[in-house]
Amino acid sequence: MGDNKEQPLRVGAAVRRRRRALELTLAVVAERSGLSVPFLSQVENDRARPSRSSLEKVADALRTTAVELLAAADPACSVDVVRAEIAEPEPEPGTAPQPDPAPRVRSLVRGHHQLHASEFTGDHDAGREFQHRNDELMYVADGAVEMEAEGRAYRLARGDTMYLTGGVRHRWRATVPDTRVIVVAVAEHIEAVQDRSR
Repeated sequence: MGDNKEQPLRVGAAVRRRRRALELTLAVVAERSGLSVPFLSQVENDRARPSRSSLEKVADALRTTAVELLAAADPACSVDVVRAEIAEPEPEPGTAPQPDPAPRVRSLVRGHHQLHASEFTGDHDAGREFQHRNDELMYVADGAVEMEAEGRAYRLARGDTMYLTGGVRHRWRATVPDTRVIVVAVAEHIEAVQDRSR
């Protein structure tokens, strides 16, 4: 139950990624494969499932194999549960407290999807600057952070959010022990915004 391997595959995203990697238009793939542009568009948007024969024609047009396209396909499941990590047991009374655990990052979404979400716990490398292609949202679940975005400083406390459009340079650091930050972003392989690089 909930195992992605048991779910049907959405091959459309794999076809689109391969076509774009080769810098081909749908019209060129249609010409090479003998299939229509509307049908290929429906395949890429997972509104049509190609037969094995059609998938092989598409694969040939994209200089790959049907097996490779299926291997790169996304699972079609719409529900996936990522369980919380098991907490460390409390120390026994009278024992010395353990040092704070190292900073951790945990992915909240498995697989190759349009959305990425991660949970950062503990301190964070304040010197590391980020600049993502697509938009992202930061939510402070616990603790507090200092944030610098495009040269301006912000203080975020528990429950605060910050929305960053694609291309915004930013860095942050935890200012309270055991800070927990959730970052949700549009995946890099999605062309959600135009390139705003400077």
